[in-house]
Amino acid sequence: MSDFVIANGQPLLVGLPSTLEQFLIHRGLRPRSVVVELNGNAVAPSEFESLHLQTGDRLEIVQIVAGG
Repeated sequence: MSDFVIANGQPLLVGLPSTLEQFLIHRGLRPRSVVVELNGNAVAPSEFESLHLQTGDRLEIVQIVAGG
């Protein structure tokens, strides 16, 4: 079954069920290199593997970049 989530303001088709970690990997993001807010709440990286997305969820994803 496919549903939509909103990621950084863009609707994305996603196959549910899916964990947050699976979603990030599918999008080419390394889970330990991003900060995620789900429906207005910060999500700890330790929760990515067990947190299941639901249709209509709103994600804000920021990639951590090292630099000088």
